[in-house]
Amino acid sequence: MKLHTDRIAPQFRRTLVGAAVLAICSGSAIAAESFVVKDIRVEGIQRTEAGTVFSYLPVRVGETFSDDKSVATIKALYATGIFKDVKLERDGNVLVVIVEERPAIAKVDFKGTHEFEKDMLVKALKDIGVGEAKTFDKASVDRAEQELKRQYLSRGLYGVKVTTTVTPLERNRVNIDFDVDEGDVARIKQINIVGNKAFSDKELKEQMALNTGGWFSWYTKADQYSKTKLNGDIETIKSWYLDHGYIEMNVDSTQVSITPDKKDIYITINITEGEKYKVSDIKFEGEMFGREEELRQLVLLKKGELYSGKALTVTNKLITDRLGTFGFAFANVNANPEIDQAKREVAFTFFIDPGKRAYVRHINVQGNTTTRDEVIRREFRQFESSWYDANKIKASRDRVDRTGYFKEVTVDTPEAQGTSDQVDINMTVTERPTGNFQIGGAFSQAEKFTFNAAIQQANFAGSGNTVGLELNTSKYSRTIAFSHVNPYFTEDGVSRSYEVYLRTFRPPAVNTGLYTIKQTGGRVNFGVPFSEVDTVFFGIGLEKSNVTTDETSPTYFKQYVRDLGGPSTGIGSVNAYAVPLTVAWARDSRDSAMTPTIGYMQRINLEFDGIGRSKYWRGVYETQWYKPLTNKITLALKGEFDYGRGFGGHAYPVFKNFYAGGIGSVRGYTSSSLGAVDPRYGDSLGGAERMIGNAELQLPFPGQGQDRSLRWFGFLDGGQVYSEGQKMRLSELRFSTGLGLSWISPVGPLKLSYAKPLNAKLGDRLERFQFQMGTGF
Repeated sequence: MKLHTDRIAPQFRRTLVGAAVLAICSGSAIAAESFVVKDIRVEGIQRTEAGTVFSYLPVRVGETFSDDKSVATIKALYATGIFKDVKLERDGNVLVVIVEERPAIAKVDFKGTHEFEKDMLVKALKDIGVGEAKTFDKASVDRAEQELKRQYLSRGLYGVKVTTTVTPLERNRVNIDFDVDEGDVARIKQINIVGNKAFSDKELKEQMALNTGGWFSWYTKADQYSKTKLNGDIETIKSWYLDHGYIEMNVDSTQVSITPDKKDIYITINITEGEKYKVSDIKFEGEMFGREEELRQLVLLKKGELYSGKALTVTNKLITDRLGTFGFAFANVNANPEIDQAKREVAFTFFIDPGKRAYVRHINVQGNTTTRDEVIRREFRQFESSWYDANKIKASRDRVDRTGYFKEVTVDTPEAQGTSDQVDINMTVTERPTGNFQIGGAFSQAEKFTFNAAIQQANFAGSGNTVGLELNTSKYSRTIAFSHVNPYFTEDGVSRSYEVYLRTFRPPAVNTGLYTIKQTGGRVNFGVPFSEVDTVFFGIGLEKSNVTTDETSPTYFKQYVRDLGGPSTGIGSVNAYAVPLTVAWARDSRDSAMTPTIGYMQRINLEFDGIGRSKYWRGVYETQWYKPLTNKITLALKGEFDYGRGFGGHAYPVFKNFYAGGIGSVRGYTSSSLGAVDPRYGDSLGGAERMIGNAELQLPFPGQGQDRSLRWFGFLDGGQVYSEGQKMRLSELRFSTGLGLSWISPVGPLKLSYAKPLNAKLGDRLERFQFQMGTGF
């Protein structure tokens, strides 16, 4: 800030009326004669509009300018952060505002940054005021440098050095360069736990996210120290003790030290375990609306058993949720412990305050950039202007998730501002790609080289409808099909789906036993919901099946051609017309269609043809059950039982046979290879009966946190296919076990597995490594 008392110009005389820094620091401005402002002129601006300066001025034309206005004007202009120098002068009755702008940042660049993406750093620094087109401020640049260092420290890079260079450019601009020397990553060398007697170091360290390194440390970075992770680990250790009855357990202190070369970190955790406590009594107090016994049934703590912090937390939530189903959205449940140290017992009194009964004011949906609001809202079972019901809100969330259109669905129920008995429901969805276009070639184990082209949109134009056009040709199958599904054909939720298709199928042949099945037809189905989780389906179809055999075809297929009135030799072609009627029932309570963790699904489908030439019926029963064992581990069980028969003197149609083997049935065995085989060529024939069982223990992939789209799993499979009339013996089941990986990829679900057959028999075709795209568990 420059201080002038006056200045003589060639044409006119200007008088100093204010001084910035001296006036602000001393609390007073240099005395100047007051005057009425007839005009205001701004000088020195290059990038800033004059109107921007005028908007910050506390004085207007026609007002009297005084010492107070001088100080206020200078303070206001400095506060913008745009100017590094401000002067006020008087030219007659004209107020002259002379400014010197701060430089503009032309470019921000980084060198030596390998741990972070440059785009991420540029965005992060721009958020704190250092970015292209921003005004240069030394203090902001210093903060940016410290923020960079902090980010590196959070990754365990304690030897990081950041050098900042500011380069002036023409037109009052600067470039800012951050030169980073990341140094070596500091890794956890040792973790010491002091004071533990009930549990070993190994047991407690297994509960921690931080460790001293292992096979996946390169990916999980679990051996890199993080204060946030350590705090989380301390809480995890506390919870571990509380879950085992140690109600007085305490973490006394933690010490973190680093070696002088900043490469090794040592962590010491000091704890006091205390004693185990049992639950002596459970009491209730407060307003329970005569439902004390009902609420008592929700208590997981049992008298005479060890205290468990997890059981207490879950009990509080269960009671709160139960009250929420009656409209008490703000219910408060507190468990007050009464500790008897002499007896090592603890009694709990649950104080219940239901609060006011609430109703829903607004339902807000956000995050759906493509999906229409109505597609989401029609799944809601909680409505606006009705009483709050926690069960209906959960059902709404689950139904939206089960559409399969979203990667993530979350619900928040904040209290409506300005009220004490209303809530808003905020549903946030993250859309996943539901459209798929493919054209080209592919290679798989069973099909070898294939050409396929397909267009499918599971949420066409955000309408919730699914349309698909499929063209597929491979070594064993060729398909042309068009399908359309409208899940809300009526406003009441009756669905309608139809499909027209042309399929040619030649089952896998080991040697030369060949035959061809060509099917042309179409079908339409309607689904009628009878409850939140139950749907009944009705359908009808029209289908023409052509079976063609030659000299090399299995005897089983030649016999079928003869039975349908084909050549007496069984070699040739025959057509079978069918008008299949279907009725099905499905119950689905899973929390997600793509990555379920809890709930179950059952489906029964009956297909009958008494009009066409085939004369058959078949039934399919399928069930899936999901149980979370921990917040990260899920047990998934699947079972399927299929049964088909011909009637009226007709054999069960060969083109309706069931097959087993491979992913989706019994892993470790070649796809569709189980069951009866042709005695001449050894080709798989399939069968009229099938039994399959699968068990998976699903875990998140290391480093993925709670993301369920990428998981690994261990599995146990069992299954077999039986011919029509063959007795279904459990002793003939084939079993396998192994490990696998599932990924909801951008192009569809992907599953990989490596299996070891447990009881393979002579003649079984084995395939240990298998993969599959486009199917779920």
